[in-house]
Amino acid sequence: MHVLNIHGANDVRLDPVKVPKPGRNDVVVRVLACGICGSDLSYIKLGGIHRKPGGVTPIGHEAAGEVVRVGAAVKDVHPGQRVVINPMMTPSYIGSGGPEGAFTEELLVREARLGDSLLPIPDDLTYEVAALTEPLAVALHGVNRAGVAARDKVVVFGCGPIGLGMVLWLVDRGVTDVVALDLSAERLVRAQALGARAVINPSQEDVRARLRELHGWAQVFGRDAVGTDAFIDAAGAPNILSDVVRMAKYRSRMVVTAAYLKPVELDLGAMLTTEMTITTAVGYPTEMAEVIAALPRLREKAGSLISHRFSFDRVLEAFAVAGTFASAKVMVEFAQEAPA
Repeated sequence: MHVLNIHGANDVRLDPVKVPKPGRNDVVVRVLACGICGSDLSYIKLGGIHRKPGGVTPIGHEAAGEVVRVGAAVKDVHPGQRVVINPMMTPSYIGSGGPEGAFTEELLVREARLGDSLLPIPDDLTYEVAALTEPLAVALHGVNRAGVAARDKVVVFGCGPIGLGMVLWLVDRGVTDVVALDLSAERLVRAQALGARAVINPSQEDVRARLRELHGWAQVFGRDAVGTDAFIDAAGAPNILSDVVRMAKYRSRMVVTAAYLKPVELDLGAMLTTEMTITTAVGYPTEMAEVIAALPRLREKAGSLISHRFSFDRVLEAFAVAGTFASAKVMVEFAQEAPA
C-alpha cells in the first residue's frame, strides 16, 4: 500500500509502505475518506513538521473508515466498525508530525479507545460526510469560543472549509445576521447558500463602510465604530486584526482561529478604549462527538462543503486543486477493498 509523505519544502510523494500490524492496544482502520486540510498545505510549504533530516512527515488527519484489525487488549472495538478518527486524542497526533498519516489505505491508530480516539459513525452517514467531522469540529470550537447568541451580529473572515463551517454552525445556532468575507466569488456563493445574510469581497468593497451599512454604527471615545458584536478570523490575513481593532465597538469580541506564521502589529491604544476581547481557538477539545451527533440532521448542508472529490491514486492532483480559491473541501476517497 502507500502513504503520502512530505520529503521537503513543496516536495510531497506517494510512497510505498508495509501494511500495518496492530499492537495489543492498537487498531488498524481502512481509510475510506480523508479531507485535505489547510494545515496539510502549510506543512508541505514548510517542508514538513517535526521532520528529522532525511526523514519524512506523513500527512492527513480528517479520516473516516472501517476497523479491520484490533489488538488483543482493545475494548469495545471490532472489525467492521465504522469510525471517525480523532487525531488530537492519538498519542502520535496523526498527520501532524508523528509516524502516521491518514492519506493511506490502512492506518494504524495507537492506544485506540472507543469514544476517545475512535468515534462511531451512524449507520446512515456516508464516509465522506463523516470525514467532515474534524474540520467541522474546528469550526464549532471557534464559534463556541466567540460565545455568540442568536441576536448577535457576527462577521466571519475567510470562507475556506473552516470559515464555511462556522457559517453553518452560526446559522444552525439561530444567528440570523452573519456576514462572510472572502476574496473568492465561488466561496462567497457557498457562504450565502449556507445562510449568510450578506457577503463581502474585500478587494471590491470597503469593509468598514459595508459593515456600518449592515450592522449599524456606534462611537467609542469620539471614534466611529461598526455595530458588529463578534468577529471570527478564519483567514489569517495580516491586516485583519488591526482592521478589526480600529473599527470594533465597545466590548465586542474577536476569535482568531487562523494560523499566523509571522507576528502582526496591533493598535493596543484603540483596543484599550473599546475594552474589546481578543481570544484564540485551536482544535476541538470537546466538539467532535457533538458534531457526529448533529451530522445526520445537517448532512446536506455539511456535504455542500465538498467542492471536489478525487480517488486516492489522484491525491497529488487533489492537493493542487485544494490550493486554489475555487475549492472548498477537497475529499479523497478510497477503494472499499483491502490492499493486496
